[in-house]
Amino acid sequence: MASAHGFLDPVSVLSRMRNFSQPSEVHEPVELLRSGVILHARGLMNSRAIQQNLDWVWPWWVERQFNPEDPAFVPRAFSLTHINLTHRNWTAFGIPDMDVFPLVDPSGGVIPFTDMWTIEGWIITDTGTLLAPSRLEGLQQKLFMKNNLVIETISELYGSSLVSRAEMQISDGRPFCRIQFTGRSSKQAWIVLSLRPYNPEGVSFINDITLDRGEEDKWLIEGDPLVTFDNKVEFHTVSDYHAGDVSIDLNRREEKDHVTCNVGMSTAAAMFRLDPEEERSVSVRVDLDKNGKDGISPSLWSTAAEAWDIATRDLSYLSVPDKRIQFLYDCALRTLILHSPEDVYPGPYTYKRFWFRDAAFIINSMLCVNMTERSFRSLDRFPSRQNPFGFFHSQEGEWDSNGEALWIMNRYCELTESYPSSVWRSAAERGANWILRKRISRKKGAHCCGLLPAGFSAEHLGPNDYYYWDNFWGVEGLRSAARILEKSESYELAGKYLNEADEYIRVIEEYLQKSEKRLGRQAIPAAPYRRLDPGAVGSIVAGYPLQLWPAHDKRVLDTVEWLKDNCFIHGGFFQDMIHSGINAYLTLHIAQIFLRANDKRAFELIQNVADMASPTGQWPEAIHPRTGGGCMGDGQHVWAAAEWVMAIRNSFVLEESQDGSLVLGSGIPGKWLAKGVPMSFGPTPTPWGPLKIKIIPGQNKVRVTWEARWFKKEPVIKIRLEGFEDITAEKGSTHIEIEREHG
Repeated sequence: MASAHGFLDPVSVLSRMRNFSQPSEVHEPVELLRSGVILHARGLMNSRAIQQNLDWVWPWWVERQFNPEDPAFVPRAFSLTHINLTHRNWTAFGIPDMDVFPLVDPSGGVIPFTDMWTIEGWIITDTGTLLAPSRLEGLQQKLFMKNNLVIETISELYGSSLVSRAEMQISDGRPFCRIQFTGRSSKQAWIVLSLRPYNPEGVSFINDITLDRGEEDKWLIEGDPLVTFDNKVEFHTVSDYHAGDVSIDLNRREEKDHVTCNVGMSTAAAMFRLDPEEERSVSVRVDLDKNGKDGISPSLWSTAAEAWDIATRDLSYLSVPDKRIQFLYDCALRTLILHSPEDVYPGPYTYKRFWFRDAAFIINSMLCVNMTERSFRSLDRFPSRQNPFGFFHSQEGEWDSNGEALWIMNRYCELTESYPSSVWRSAAERGANWILRKRISRKKGAHCCGLLPAGFSAEHLGPNDYYYWDNFWGVEGLRSAARILEKSESYELAGKYLNEADEYIRVIEEYLQKSEKRLGRQAIPAAPYRRLDPGAVGSIVAGYPLQLWPAHDKRVLDTVEWLKDNCFIHGGFFQDMIHSGINAYLTLHIAQIFLRANDKRAFELIQNVADMASPTGQWPEAIHPRTGGGCMGDGQHVWAAAEWVMAIRNSFVLEESQDGSLVLGSGIPGKWLAKGVPMSFGPTPTPWGPLKIKIIPGQNKVRVTWEARWFKKEPVIKIRLEGFEDITAEKGSTHIEIEREHG
């Protein structure tokens, strides 16, 4: 059919494409294909809506990406779809345990509902000067966390200023979004609240808008009374696609309360008088439950402040002299809480879905800062996602998931000194058996025998291949299953899995020896027959977080040296595979390898990642090297927040499973110690029991104290501070003083 209409044969094209990867039973996960189709369908709509309507007020990313004078400019040429590739940044706000996350974009536009329209605030003077924040440079945006998550955006232009504040609140157990706009102008002007048919991904259709002037003025959007004004609207006007944006000749438009647009590009402006030099505030309230239509469970708490107080009350406390590091840690904790209402989400928008991979890393971070009940709630849902064959299924063709699921289930048991339920025990056995069955037979002539089949794995590693990432997780999955079964007193089965894991790692090491001969160095490629490329970052999982080998394993260290020399831009790891941006969480993975090896470059990377955070303390999945904005994935990446928490935690308290020790203070930079300010972290769970550490610097000495509640056996305690001699504490001690090294 395609050939008959003059198109390329799609079957032939797909066949050619698949030649670039290893033969696999799953070439592209259907889930990711579905997501990609949705993304590019939106991009196709953007290509029809935006480029011939650049006189509209567009969102932050469009105003820059379509501006030829801006570093974010992307030529469009024959690109069929126009998508956000330069400023994928947004910040979610909300209330713990409520599965609804409104977003704020970098210019203060609020998107109350996932993937729907935006509310923006402007100021327009009577002479026609328009302050539209998305068109301005030099905006200030802040995140406040004292009693709630509040995002404030400040913009100024020619004597006018606008401050917007967005937060979620609770009324009768139901959530609503409150947005307050405070304006001031040196001239007679209007505060404008505009309803926009777009969001950070592009157009989001609005067909019908009505201002209902009742006891309270409300916007009816597609007939639903969703937006309520706290003031009576003094002037209201609307526009459809063919008449252009409501912002065009706004002062000359006639008053209208209703518009229907068959294109789906309705816009509206509710206006409030602003007298010269007089500050005025107006607010809107958005019903996030759509009058009960979305079925959102009522909150258990009466106020947002109560919910956040309870959710953060017993977490690991950090105190450091660097205010930026402190802010990012406190912010990351709230990101973890917000995105774990039941399942754990890696993002509030693009990635508001479940992956075992992201969940394992995120829950590990949550466990290490005492989010125990929250972690269990999500983990206890894991067995229900296991198919009848024992596969922990979130995405087809991603063979790392069983290892990740079993690892984090066992981490929970170890860090909480708890015993697995019969359901967990059964899931562990079936999960381990799936790994054993899935490995390629070691019969003579089998390609990559003994490894897992070629799979898609983590998308940033490249096309389908026999990834070491998958196989390192496979080894750990067997070992974790064995530990779970030991706790259930299934010693014979546990012994079987440990023996299988030992045989499995020997097979991997045989392939690594072949790779070393082929490549002429010990660095681990992404897969047995790959050259070294950025996908090798997946292979360092053997060192972090799995610690399959000692901290100074030459293969892992040579891998990070190759990555540092060949794949770093602006101080961060640049992933060419798909992400095509600087990746915060993978940079922190490399920092963790340096941290284990006592390489002081660890904190350098941690500091670089801190410098890449947005003003609201967030990291997108990948960062554009020129704009500093997001270029891939979710604009608030929860895995990145989780890795930030782990980087700080491990800088104070690092578990070293290879020798059964806890290393204290190894990531604390000398410049912090030089300030002479006491620092502390904890309590944080460890496999030996919870620990809290305090570091008190002096002129030539540092006093390190710790409080612990060991489960059974006390670990070896090592103190490792920059500029001071390394010391191993005596058994039973709770403090030590260390002399500064001389010379």
